[in-house]
Amino acid sequence: MTITEFLTPEDWLGKGTGPRYVQLRRRLEEAIEQGILSPNASLPPERELAELTGLSRVTVRKAIQELVAKGAIIQRQGSGSFVRDAAPRVEQSLSVLTSFSEDMQRRGLETRSTWLERGVFMPSPEEMVALGLGADASVARIARIREAGGKPMAIERAALPTDILSNPLLVTTSLYEVLEAEGLRPVRAIQKISAINLEEDDAALLDVEPGVAGLSIQRTSYLASGRVAEFTRSTYRGDAYDFVAELRLSNAKDKR
Repeated sequence: MTITEFLTPEDWLGKGTGPRYVQLRRRLEEAIEQGILSPNASLPPERELAELTGLSRVTVRKAIQELVAKGAIIQRQGSGSFVRDAAPRVEQSLSVLTSFSEDMQRRGLETRSTWLERGVFMPSPEEMVALGLGADASVARIARIREAGGKPMAIERAALPTDILSNPLLVTTSLYEVLEAEGLRPVRAIQKISAINLEEDDAALLDVEPGVAGLSIQRTSYLASGRVAEFTRSTYRGDAYDFVAELRLSNAKDKR
């Protein structure tokens, strides 16, 4: 079926089923899900979509803008609107402390890093507090774009005390593999997850439109001794990750 046939309004556009721009947005989402509009395919121009559906160009534009905001469509100046080539969607457990490389390898996805920063620096005030460092201390810092399946998935910015990671250049793939070789791999962590809209710089690094949904994760990891070993701030694509936590019934008796 062609997109022209799929958008025949008699098949989906009706009264009492929501605003017309919402109906069109849903219909275009169905076309993407069913492969009628394949990844990287161009959408018909607004004028043509208006003629096909009998809707106004304002309504068509609003439907497309919603798809852009959701990350399903990208717009290229002078070229039109295109279906985004979706990143592989990953489900990650919140109950197990693993590295990005380990997560992706278990799923059979090849990983790659594009380095943004790697070296020893003076710590920022935030890093000093998180790692318990003095003002005259140094911090090993690594920042990189993490890719899987050929797609950028996350921006990872990690800071560690230099007596835990003395040479950041040793980290080529998995940070935790380097730490494990030194007997300094973290055994537990506290993570704070926040929903965000990606700002322009991070959106460009992740190859998505500015303002689309993302996840900000701040993690503080600890050695078995209880010492803080790692402070990491990561930004994830919202269309690529689902974080899953297993919950169990408490053994504590209800004292009410």
